[in-house]
Amino acid sequence: MVTILEVQGYQVTRQTGSHIRLSTSQNGIHHITIPAHNPLKTGTLSAILNDVAQHLNISRDELLNRLL
Repeated sequence: MVTILEVQGYQVTRQTGSHIRLSTSQNGIHHITIPAHNPLKTGTLSAILNDVAQHLNISRDELLNRLL
């Protein structure tokens, strides 16, 4: 998930335990914390995608197309 978000302009800013904090300054400053668990729970993945899509002002489906 980290690698996928890095493609969208996010950078790892820190890691505490099993959580990774990513930040971007694209479209304003945005921070997101994602768990380093593998695999991610469906609800957690959905929340991350919704948060990133909202920040980028695009639909969730458009974000998925960009990522895949």
